Amino acid sequence: MSWNTFSLFNYKTLACVFFLICHSFYNPTDSGAVQITQSNLDMVLASNEIVFINFYAEWCKFSNMLMPIFDEAAEEVSKAGYDTGKVVMGKVDCDKEGAIATRFHITKYPTLKMFRNGMPAKKEYRGQRSAEAFAEFIKKQLTDPVVTFGSLKELHDLSEEKRHIIGYMDRRDQPEYETFRKVAANLKDECLFHVGFGDASQQMHPPGQPIVVFRTDRKTSTEPDETYPGSLLNFDDLYKWVQEKCIPLVREITFENAEELTEEGLPFLILFHLPSDTESVKRYKEIIMTELEGEKQNVNFLTADGQRFEHPLHHLGKSISDLPLIAIDSFRHMYMFPDYKDMEKPGKLKQFLLDLYSGKLHREFHYGPDPDQPQINFEVKVTTPPESTFKKLAPSKNRYTLLRDEL
Repeated sequence: MSWNTFSLFNYKTLACVFFLICHSFYNPTDSGAVQITQSNLDMVLASNEIVFINFYAEWCKFSNMLMPIFDEAAEEVSKAGYDTGKVVMGKVDCDKEGAIATRFHITKYPTLKMFRNGMPAKKEYRGQRSAEAFAEFIKKQLTDPVVTFGSLKELHDLSEEKRHIIGYMDRRDQPEYETFRKVAANLKDECLFHVGFGDASQQMHPPGQPIVVFRTDRKTSTEPDETYPGSLLNFDDLYKWVQEKCIPLVREITFENAEELTEEGLPFLILFHLPSDTESVKRYKEIIMTELEGEKQNVNFLTADGQRFEHPLHHLGKSISDLPLIAIDSFRHMYMFPDYKDMEKPGKLKQFLLDLYSGKLHREFHYGPDPDQPQINFEVKVTTPPESTFKKLAPSKNRYTLLRDEL
């Protein structure tokens, strides 16, 4: 036996022994994280501000390797002395609790997901897998998401590149502030939150009647601050209003946020443009706002720097010289809007989306126009639409467990 063969044999043997020890002597329900089932899930989510859940499968070796680390972190967090109702670390056996896995679209193991005020975070936890890192992550999540200002003058120095939600309150212990703080905790990655109490804000609201306003980024708009019209005691209403203000209908996709956007699971309608072409971006946003706002639950409206994302253009048989152009990435295939200028024709862009939903885009790409459409030539040519480019920026399925070879 060669030295290399011997080393490989020893490595495999040790790995197997390690796995068997972990699997045999470690019971994932003994201690640490709270075992979550269908019967206690909603209660746990409703009664804690932060719930950090490890979705696992006992047959998955990576789940078994992570479990003792996650449980150790749970014990450290419980010793940290956080107030009751602040944080819980939990675990879900996805084989036994298939309904929970389905509810939260869990398809790989282990998946680590945070819930805040009962609502799942948009993206999974992908930081370091150590007890120290998990504990630090929880600590960071519980830091105050609202910056307190001492005078109105401080609001003149707010970043003009960011969107801001500003609260004018009487005092910190009033119930309206608690609602405001919870909303801020959920949406702190989308907007910056500020609050002033007492003398710092008394000029801005009647005594006993706190208000919350939205300030857009001054680089793209000069609109005045907009006041929230509803009750500050209603979390759901305030959350919905802040979410609509802080998350623009049309977003820019970059290499930094592409993975997060793909995780949302919605097809992309993308305007590819030159960096200097601000006019096409402005017009695209106006048309989306007036004609397609009702589709925001079904599709992500995006703009993309055509120079940075030159590769998808090549998939479409286009180049930078063809910009601007509009395309759909369905995560299976890419489809190009036939003529960018047709965006100006009412209903054309919406029909493009409807044709995606109905399967018409895919069908016509394979077999040519439907029989009720004008035929340019009667020879049917079977083709394949360009493969999706942006799905390759999504999280790898093999990052967590080997789905093919180990089953």
